[in-house]
Amino acid sequence: MKAYETIFVLTPDSTEEKVKEVLDRISGIITAGGGEITEVNEWGKKVLAYTIKKKYKEGYYVFITFTANAEILQEMTRVYNITEDLIRHIITDKV
Repeated sequence: MKAYETIFVLTPDSTEEKVKEVLDRISGIITAGGGEITEVNEWGKKVLAYTIKKKYKEGYYVFITFTANAEILQEMTRVYNITEDLIRHIITDKV
């Protein structure tokens, strides 16, 4: 298993329940696939570097470090792409 980091950004008007729902879903994918979460940081609402979708100037950031197999990354990307309140995401190798 390899170490990875992911950051996802939700719309600034996302409720606490929505943030928890997305975080639980991503965490569930990692652990169900045999991966292990090493750290979760909710950075909260931050100003974005640039406007996204012509209306979002802020976003709610969540940062996760974890170990997993490559198959888990595909499922995480699929879920990220179908999550409505998600405006950006990235998964990278941890260096």
